[in-house]
Amino acid sequence: MSADENASPAVRALVALEVIQGRPGITAERLAEKLGVSERAARRAVATLRGAGIPIESERGRYGGYRVGRGLRLPPLTFTAAEALALVMAVLDGHHDAGDPAGLVGGALGKIVRALPEPVAAQAQAVRRAAAAAPDRAAVRPDPECAATLVRASVERRRVRLDYRSEAGREWQAEVDPWSIVVRHGCWYLLCWSRTSNGRRAYRIDRMRNVLVLDDPFEPPVDLDPVRTLEEHLSVGWEYAVEIEVDCAAEELAPRVSRMLGRVEPNGPDRCRLVGSTGNPYWYAEQLAGLPAGFRIIGGPEIRACVRQLGQRLLAAAEPNPTSTI
Repeated sequence: MSADENASPAVRALVALEVIQGRPGITAERLAEKLGVSERAARRAVATLRGAGIPIESERGRYGGYRVGRGLRLPPLTFTAAEALALVMAVLDGHHDAGDPAGLVGGALGKIVRALPEPVAAQAQAVRRAAAAAPDRAAVRPDPECAATLVRASVERRRVRLDYRSEAGREWQAEVDPWSIVVRHGCWYLLCWSRTSNGRRAYRIDRMRNVLVLDDPFEPPVDLDPVRTLEEHLSVGWEYAVEIEVDCAAEELAPRVSRMLGRVEPNGPDRCRLVGSTGNPYWYAEQLAGLPAGFRIIGGPEIRACVRQLGQRLLAAAEPNPTSTI
C-alpha cells in the first residue's frame, strides 16, 4: 500500500500547511521529509490545499519551493475572557519558561495573546506577568517536532523507526507500532509494540534521537487504555522482584495504590497480594509505608532490608530528644 492510500489526506494537508507557513520556500523533497512521506504524497497534500482555496505558490529553480501566497486569511480567535485566562494558566502550569518570549512556548503564547481582543488580552497579559511559576525539576520535555511526528504516526496508524538512547547511555534502533503518547508526571512516553523486540514497550520521547515514519500500517489493541497500560508496564521487568501480603480485600486496596507498584491479586476474603518489581527498593519501601493496612513482605530480600531501614529511621525520629528542655 502506498503512502497516499495509507494516510489521511486531510490530516496530511493541514500538517503540510503548517510546515509551509513555518518554512517559506521549502522544496517538495524537504516537505516530504517533514511529513514522513514520498514526494508524490507531499505534492498531493499541496494539491489538496489548493483545491480548498488556500493560495500555495511554487517557484522553480535552485531557491524555489512552496510558500503561502497573499490572500490567505485565517479565522479570528474567539476566546472568551475565561477561556483565555484558563489557557494562559494551563500553559504556565505545564511549561514554566512560558514567560520567555524567545522560547518556542513563550513565543507561541505571545502570538495568541496579541491576536485576542484588547480587553481579553489585557487580563491574559496580567496573569502572565504576575504569575511566578516554580520550575518542575522532574519534568522532561521532548523535542516538539519529534513529539508531533509520533502523534501524527499514531493518529494515522503508521509504523515508525526510531533511534533511542537509554538512561545508561546504550543506543539502539527499533521499529515500533506507536499505539499512544502518554504524559505522566512531567515525562512523555511512547507506548508501543516493538517489532524489533516482539513485545510491548514504553519509550521516553525525550531520549529519542531520530524518528522516521514508515509506510507500514498497524492496528492498536481494540480495548487499549493507554494510561493504565503504561502504568502496568512500568511496574514489571525491573531488577528487584516484590511480593507483599496485605491485610485487606483486593477491591479495597487496588484503587488506593499506584499501578506502578504492581498488580493486586485476591488472596482470601480479607487479604490480598501486591506483586511487582522495582529498580529502586528504598523508593518502593517508602511507597509501602502509605498502605492503608498491615502488610508482610513475602518475597524480595532487598525490599525487606529497605523497609527495615526505613522503619528504624521512623522509630528513631519518634523518640524523645534527651537534650530537649521541653
